[in-house]
Amino acid sequence: MTTVSFTFDAASRAMLQHFLASIAYRTQKALRGAPADFGDFRAAHHVRTPYELLWHMTGVIGYARTFLRGGEFAPPRLEGLQQEIERFHVTLEGLRDDFADRSLTAVISDLQFLHGPLSDTMTHAGQLAMLRRMAGSPVPSENFIYATVAAVNVGADQPAPVAPDDWWRPNQAPQPPGPITEVPEEG
Repeated sequence: MTTVSFTFDAASRAMLQHFLASIAYRTQKALRGAPADFGDFRAAHHVRTPYELLWHMTGVIGYARTFLRGGEFAPPRLEGLQQEIERFHVTLEGLRDDFADRSLTAVISDLQFLHGPLSDTMTHAGQLAMLRRMAGSPVPSENFIYATVAAVNVGADQPAPVAPDDWWRPNQAPQPPGPITEVPEEG
């Protein structure tokens, strides 16, 4: 197999770092305010629990780092969800810093980082939000365009929503896409 290396592109890497911060923001949004037993919620047989999903997300981000640093990444199982949350954000921070390091040569393109491990991880952040709804503790909606996402912040301490949807109620059915012109009835 031929090894190809890709040159550092500052604008592209800044976009990837921002995407990592978006992953951190959306992951914390899905986890913030979750019931204490959420990490162990299993929607069905052979479906990952939120803990297992986050563990997998850590593995995917760590795997992405191997395309810059070499080696392998297989995170061992930790004691619980909180420890995994901490490790996930440390791993995100490591990849964010790797993307800024001009001395590291990637063996995949920035586009491959985006459509491969980073998009996979974002998909799983959405799955965490869906599991919250299935567990009976839905995540409030918001307009993510206005979210306070900054590439420097890939940690667990994420800001509260800037533009939460005023019409959202935890006990209502999801609303169709588009503008909401009136507050739906609860039920």
